[in-house]
Amino acid sequence: QGQFVESGGGVVQAGGSLRLSCTASRSAFSILAMSWYRQAPGKQRELVASDLSQGVTRYIESVKGRFTISRDNAKRTLYLEMNKLKPDDTAVYYCNTPTPRPDSWGQGTQVTVSS
Repeated sequence: QGQFVESGGGVVQAGGSLRLSCTASRSAFSILAMSWYRQAPGKQRELVASDLSQGVTRYIESVKGRFTISRDNAKRTLYLEMNKLKPDDTAVYYCNTPTPRPDSWGQGTQVTVSS
């Protein structure tokens, strides 16, 4: 059973914004490095952004300057602020650690960007 619950997806027009949330059930959330992933139709799941703790973040090139990863440890919640969305951002978005176990994935949240 997944340890993470993602929410906040939806349908937006190109150029729009969405804020995704991921709530973790693990009590050790505050010390975990966390990442956002996405899987587009017919493609493999890819890592999008990571919060490696101590303020260190990483992004794939295609989302740099548009997406921002952040977290609220008191709420055990990870966020992904997505701006200037493009149709290529359409995917199911998931959160997990940078080294996910196969049985730890949540259901994800669908993001659809129309042109």
